[in-house]
Amino acid sequence: MPNIIRLIAGFALLGGAVALFIFGFWPWGIVAILLGLIVLVTYFFNENMLLAQWFLRKDNMPKAKMYLDRITNYEKQLIKVQHGYYNLLVGLIESRTAPMKSEKYFKTALSLGMQMEHNVALAKLSLAGIAMAKRNKREATMYLAEAKKADKNKLLADQIKQMKDQMGMMDKQQQVRYR
Repeated sequence: MPNIIRLIAGFALLGGAVALFIFGFWPWGIVAILLGLIVLVTYFFNENMLLAQWFLRKDNMPKAKMYLDRITNYEKQLIKVQHGYYNLLVGLIESRTAPMKSEKYFKTALSLGMQMEHNVALAKLSLAGIAMAKRNKREATMYLAEAKKADKNKLLADQIKQMKDQMGMMDKQQQVRYR
């Protein structure tokens, strides 16, 4: 449902609730307020995005992809703040099947901006992994440093450490090849 329709329906339900209170139908007025608030909350938190995040946490990629595919035009169906998160979720799902193709989604997510720093760190960590897969050590090191700086709550500290260890292994493999 488009966002403008959600706003109109939410405010109409709230207006109807006020009318129900005025005419003395208190129980129905309370139900109408709750429904109106639910509709208004879905303006700010798209239900498809929430369900996709839920299934990503449960590691159920087909269902997460199904809910993200329900968003046909994210620029019209989501508010501007959610555009970066949409691209991050698509990139995470895409990285499971085709890691190199997911790079554009992570870069788009970073360029659109995200409010939570740990999501920025996750996108940069994913870009570091893609750069490592391309054997681009300088870019991978840059993204790892940026991910470490963005991860203020140390939520991704273990993954960053593992990625640095893998980069060290990459150096050793290259030294063995040249001997």
